[in-house]
Amino acid sequence: MTEASPETAAPSSNRPTDAGPVVPQHLVLVLPATGEFDSRSYRIARELISRGHRVTMLARWKAGLPFDEDDPNGYRIVRVMASTADGLPFRRLRTLVGRLVRGLHALRTGRVPRAGETRMVPGERVAGGGAVEARGEATSTDGAVLPPIRRASLPRRLWAGAIRRLAIPLTLRSHIRNAREAGVAGDLYHGMAYMGIPIALDLGRRDRVPVVYDARDIYLEARNLARSRGIVRWAAARAERGWAARSARVITVNDAYADVMAERLRVERPLVVMNCSYRYAPAEPRERRFHDRFGLARATKIVLYHGGLFPHRGIEELFEAMIGLPDGIALVLMGYGVLEPEFMRRAGEAPWLGRVHMMNAVPPADLLDWVACADVAAMPIQASTLNHRLTTPNKLFEAMAAGVPAVVSDLPGMASIVTETGSGILVDPADPAAIRRAIEEIAALDEADWLAWRHRCLAAAHDRYSWETQVGRLIEEYGRLTGRPW
Repeated sequence: MTEASPETAAPSSNRPTDAGPVVPQHLVLVLPATGEFDSRSYRIARELISRGHRVTMLARWKAGLPFDEDDPNGYRIVRVMASTADGLPFRRLRTLVGRLVRGLHALRTGRVPRAGETRMVPGERVAGGGAVEARGEATSTDGAVLPPIRRASLPRRLWAGAIRRLAIPLTLRSHIRNAREAGVAGDLYHGMAYMGIPIALDLGRRDRVPVVYDARDIYLEARNLARSRGIVRWAAARAERGWAARSARVITVNDAYADVMAERLRVERPLVVMNCSYRYAPAEPRERRFHDRFGLARATKIVLYHGGLFPHRGIEELFEAMIGLPDGIALVLMGYGVLEPEFMRRAGEAPWLGRVHMMNAVPPADLLDWVACADVAAMPIQASTLNHRLTTPNKLFEAMAAGVPAVVSDLPGMASIVTETGSGILVDPADPAAIRRAIEEIAALDEADWLAWRHRCLAAAHDRYSWETQVGRLIEEYGRLTGRPW
């Protein structure tokens, strides 16, 4: 079986709310990413589609993806460019200068750069938010080897450093302008995350409709902003407080985050809509998707990490934990992120060769079917920031929904849920030996004991920790903001 599909749910005309019959409206979800793998946006979109509404995801474009597509689940995805370079001022002047430079290059070398061929300095930002790594040689889009990249001059390095510090405001400037030109208009804008809310606010002001700020993390304590200092940190905090104040409502993903945000953002305590998954029934008998994909023996136990391949997620500790585990236990990393090349390299070396396998992220519609094929879900997130200490990540609820016992960091955000539901084993995330022991304990279970654990996870996921128990408060808030039932 697969999860219940909203497409089979009752139509909106038969789904009245306390405020009366549903009035079809248009929700625009504004994302700072491509819209391919955002489970929360996917769940919101599916719910609204099932109620007879129209949903558009206004996302960022990435090479290889269409600018405009109709998702099979019924919503539209519109992607726009958003990059540091595009956010620089004097857009027309830069275009003219670029043409002049290419013309001079052609006169000097007799070679006209092909479309899409780009020479970038190390550290230069690209549309997807990553950075180009310095290498000894580069290739053009047709595979030809280009001359080695030379170390940039001091003025150019200083300029590149200044651009890196301005990356967020310049990228936002690009995203806002291009989103405005995309021609999308809705009855309500739902801005996802720190890099999505300013775009949603700009569009909401243009259309004079409400805007929701979905603050899914404590952003000053997460990723790059957690390392910022001085005026950069002050400016980032001031910007977020302003965005929160201009939003019609702030929502977040757990109570601990809500308490911190109410104080720091100086707003009404955010509405909590947890990142739970749909109620789901795993296939019986269990599928062996990972075994089939990687050619593993049927008796092999699968330890799954799924999600972002970023620092401080405990993936390095998982590599260390695999050393010393018995044969017949394999680690699968399913996701994407800046550390993917490093983990790919490690997975091809001893002692991990044949024990660690990597695959791309899968679409949200297929995710639980894959997670349910694992024997252990691992999420040893490190206690490196306040955001991590209080986090309740998607993967915690996805493992629970799929009925897979989890090895989870003993941190305040996750510990109480794991203890309450009995859905996993809590460990010191900085201790690979503790992670190893927990994995081995679950992997050693016989089938009957493992299935008993699965049923315990599913019972919790079908009760309090399901999307069905969370989405109602979001729908009610939408109705309050627009004055028409959703």
